[in-house]
Amino acid sequence: MHLGVDFILEALAREGLDHVFMVPGGLVDPFLPAFGRQEALTPIVAAQEGGAAYMADGYARASGNFGAALCIGGPGLTNTVTAVATAQSDGSPLLLMSGEVATVLEGLGVFQDASPQTLDDVAIMKPLTRYSSSIDNPKNMPHLFEHALLQLRTRPAAPVHLSLPGDCLAAEISVSHTPIDRALVDYNALSMAAAESSLQHFHGGSGGKPPVKIAILAGAGVEHSKAANALKEFAETWRIPVATTLRGKGVFPEDHPLSLGVFGYAGTHHSRAALMDPSLDLLIILGSGLNERDTMHWALQVKPNKTICVNLLPSAIGTHVQDGGIVGSCGAYLGYLLDQSDRLRASLEPTLSARAAWMSEIRAQPRLQDPENCESDAAPIHPARVISELRKAFPRDGVLVVDSGAHRAFAGHYWEAYEPKTYVSATNLGPMGWAIGAAIGVQCAQPRRRVAVVTGDGCMRMGGMEIATAARYQLPVIYVVINNAALGNVWLRAHGLGPTPDELTRLPDHDWAGFAQALGSRAETVRSPGDLAGAFERALQGVGPCLIDVKADKAFSTPVKDWAEAIAAYSYHE
Repeated sequence: MHLGVDFILEALAREGLDHVFMVPGGLVDPFLPAFGRQEALTPIVAAQEGGAAYMADGYARASGNFGAALCIGGPGLTNTVTAVATAQSDGSPLLLMSGEVATVLEGLGVFQDASPQTLDDVAIMKPLTRYSSSIDNPKNMPHLFEHALLQLRTRPAAPVHLSLPGDCLAAEISVSHTPIDRALVDYNALSMAAAESSLQHFHGGSGGKPPVKIAILAGAGVEHSKAANALKEFAETWRIPVATTLRGKGVFPEDHPLSLGVFGYAGTHHSRAALMDPSLDLLIILGSGLNERDTMHWALQVKPNKTICVNLLPSAIGTHVQDGGIVGSCGAYLGYLLDQSDRLRASLEPTLSARAAWMSEIRAQPRLQDPENCESDAAPIHPARVISELRKAFPRDGVLVVDSGAHRAFAGHYWEAYEPKTYVSATNLGPMGWAIGAAIGVQCAQPRRRVAVVTGDGCMRMGGMEIATAARYQLPVIYVVINNAALGNVWLRAHGLGPTPDELTRLPDHDWAGFAQALGSRAETVRSPGDLAGAFERALQGVGPCLIDVKADKAFSTPVKDWAEAIAAYSYHE
């Protein structure tokens, strides 16, 4: 026999977790001694519940497992709403557990009662999660907890919420958790009929010529299905160039000769030239929801007879593709194509040299927008120079966590990523300050890798207190604050609208290095581009976290020229 809290912690450990991110409070008091009764899980106490959930999200993205956050119900749970919504929009498996008043006290006016009789935390979370429920009886704990984990691990991933009444936490439970069968988790579903039908595209269809200009757009689904190696093998076998979405950045090494870089928001000229080539013969889209940013504001032409689109969600395909859709795992489909090499050879082998020539033409063109900015000596400092210097100093296998703002465009465009899960960003909902907490979860999941954050001063105003959490646990996260004394992207849009919009989007030039030092972190301020390299070297050598406050100029435009032109040309009437 063991208590409900012990059952939960044991279950999390048996599912492979080694950290839980939390904010203590009365409704989760039973967990505090329970953490002391076990050794498998390290509790990380965040500054705020939203930060704890961001940390669990980052842990999930970096580990390949799910992440767990613990808070009280009511005000604690509502503080996590944005974090849970972010996990939902990016397909991140986040388990949120919230403490609740004992079931016998529901609706009686107990302090912080958020049970179904009052605020109803379960109902609050239902629109944001795949599954939200209360374990309202100790006897239900084992099977409801298992059901929640099954929902959490179902692909495509999504967050799950469990409300934990106090009497269930304190009750004695006679059974132990059995880990979820890996066969239920690591399945590679694929519509074989659709996969077989897709081979006609490689043969040129009925009476057609075999395709020469073939390109791949790889999204987050490649990362989720652990298919980066299969993607690389398939691309190399047939010399097919690969672009990624911003969310999928890193699933194909960006220094590879077949890399086109990112397509869409903050994308490269190479990816635009290939994917928007009017004579493109075949576009293979792997694991992208084909949203606005993945498609460059829907400028990407998804033609039924020239497109193969693979996604686990039929709705993600059917909204944008009328034919050529394959419901299934990207990993399973790439594995299928590799198995069909003999059948593909007759069509694809004769076109290898022509495809290589096409790729050479693309690579002969400039890849980046205004690459000279990476060497800019401007002071205040150009953000492109910051990204360039950090990439030079940072280990190849290090993880960059990118926040939301103008700095996202600079990082997405100028940073090269070489492995899956080494470029981490909440690209869909994009809450400011997310990366500051998420990086703590990333570092906990990847303790042997270096982790850096690119964030802004606006983000620091929203999530900067979690620097204290990194300092408390001496996590060696490097925080690079591109401090332009403005809400960067908003100011770039608003300052031309008049003096009032300009003033409303400016920020005070805070001393973020002093702020970080007050929270227990190493920190320094950089005002000259020539001092960046030394600052990054010191940050990498020291113990615990380090914040570098880079004084940047807000007036530098973001590298989104192709994106802006696509928006200007777009008409919903067409």
